[in-house]
Amino acid sequence: MTKTNGRRRVVITGHGVVTPLGTGVEKFWSGLKAGKVGIREVESFDTQDLYITIAGEVPDFDPKVHLKSRPLMLADKYSQYAGCAAAEAVEMSKIETPIADKEAYRSACVIGSGVGGLTTLEFSYKMLFQENKRATHPLTLLKAIGSSASAHVSIEYGIKGPTYGLVSACSTASHSIGNVYRMIREGLVDFGIGGAAEASLNWGATRAWQAMRVLSPDGLFPFSKNRNGTVLAEGAGILMLEEYEHAKERGAPILAELMGYGSTADAADMVNPSIDGASAAMEMALTDSELSPSDIDYINAHGTATAVNDLNETRAIKRVFGNAANNVSISSTKSMHGHCLGAGGGIEAVAAIKAIEENYVPPTAGLTDPDPECDLDYTPLQGKEREVSYAMSNSFAFGGLNAVLVFGPPPA
Repeated sequence: MTKTNGRRRVVITGHGVVTPLGTGVEKFWSGLKAGKVGIREVESFDTQDLYITIAGEVPDFDPKVHLKSRPLMLADKYSQYAGCAAAEAVEMSKIETPIADKEAYRSACVIGSGVGGLTTLEFSYKMLFQENKRATHPLTLLKAIGSSASAHVSIEYGIKGPTYGLVSACSTASHSIGNVYRMIREGLVDFGIGGAAEASLNWGATRAWQAMRVLSPDGLFPFSKNRNGTVLAEGAGILMLEEYEHAKERGAPILAELMGYGSTADAADMVNPSIDGASAAMEMALTDSELSPSDIDYINAHGTATAVNDLNETRAIKRVFGNAANNVSISSTKSMHGHCLGAGGGIEAVAAIKAIEENYVPPTAGLTDPDPECDLDYTPLQGKEREVSYAMSNSFAFGGLNAVLVFGPPPA
């Protein structure tokens, strides 16, 4: 079964998450529906000399409980998060592993990270420059590299096709998913794992983000008049993508269809986003999905709660959607799970898929006093039931790197 233009269709047969609302899709989605906020005082590192002391830490991740692989037990936490989320997605997809030789080269694994094993690096530099050690841990390099997560997952399941890590700051997961989508659609592979993981919560990273003056000491309040910055978080979001006929033939559960993908660069500024780049990415994703703006029922907004981003995203949605912007439900789930950086787009893609599955729009928590210029339906405070056939997920990163995904219901 193909689209009208003859391309292969791509479906989602599994997904997995590690988030500040809990590990696993069930905990995550239940938290979103309840409007639960996973942003809290930092516990994993000393916040002395920091004025930012809150973050979205994962509260319930125990490698001994959530991981079976010994190599992953020795890996950086970002790879462990990826391995855990991938395991949930693979198990849900019911695909047989290790993947048989005849299919191993027809599979892909693209798992990125904004910064890779940053906590491993901080620990190693502390050993060298503060404690005057003569050497670091022998696995430092393997733990820190940005392709470590994808390599671990590839080894775990016998994936022998295209496998690599991808880096595009806060759009990393969406670009990774988009890459696997394109490979399947164009016939290079038949199925693959796509997404990203991030575990960069440490003293040094927080100090660096503090210096940019983009972090809030109070919380993450997208589209609010009183928004005062974003909140760093960690986690992973992973999808199992599969060619529709391949999934159908093996009787796989089909959660949704990935219908469109758009990717652009602002080519303007490292920090301040442009309306043009975001608009073009949304338009490309709609064109790719063969949908019109009026078909979209829900948008999971990038919604970082910075002054410029939220306003520009609002304006970009209005430009692309026209009158239909007044009918679409929108929310920023970052208000609950924080800004998971490179992993954000994967986690938010899962939220979009669940919105379609349950016909439910999660809320934007803390939106008590909306910015008059952010005047769309941002689903304040409480989620709501409504028919959600098609959902869009926006990721707009530092450097002006934009990625947009459009999901629809399982093919009839």
